[in-house]
Amino acid sequence: MFKHEKQLFHPVAVERPNPQYAALLQEQLGGGNGELKAAMQYLSQSFRIKDQKIKDLFLDIAAEELGHMEMVAAVVHQLTRNLSDEDVRNNPSFAPYFVDHTTGVYPTAASGFPYSAASMAVKGDLIADLTEDLAAEQKARVTYDNILRLSDDPDVNDVIKFLREREIVHFQRFGEGLRLAKDKMNEKNLYFINPSFDK
Repeated sequence: MFKHEKQLFHPVAVERPNPQYAALLQEQLGGGNGELKAAMQYLSQSFRIKDQKIKDLFLDIAAEELGHMEMVAAVVHQLTRNLSDEDVRNNPSFAPYFVDHTTGVYPTAASGFPYSAASMAVKGDLIADLTEDLAAEQKARVTYDNILRLSDDPDVNDVIKFLREREIVHFQRFGEGLRLAKDKMNEKNLYFINPSFDK
């Protein structure tokens, strides 16, 4: 199902270490609106989908999200390589992470909470899942906007802008999937049009 291309979707070349930015970017690695969450959510949702075109949409985006996770992990690694003890001491937002993981790349939210599958939304209903995915992409885009507001590193911002653009594309693709799903349904039995329908 998956094939590992040994090249990132977009170049990652961060010159200056910055543990504060690494702590912020953890949100998109292991946070509730991050890339790992998105990949696992879309993959999990795909298993029950019968329509091959819609299933492929979920799987394509899930696979790309894994690639995005790889990019965020590369940025976090580059922001934390060769840190001195002084660098860590002077960055209280990164120090607790350092105590637990040194400079290993571990999926946590910016707040420090580790990744949890509890952040995933998998209902088993195509309309509900697609609606959740539209919201997930929008929330991820807002998170990238927030990171851009706080970062003045052009190398970091280049990667974040690329990832932000992909969130917009994914939002559009899930929107197309939602239209396709609705077109294939019988309006007489479509519960979001006919509230009396009891599935």
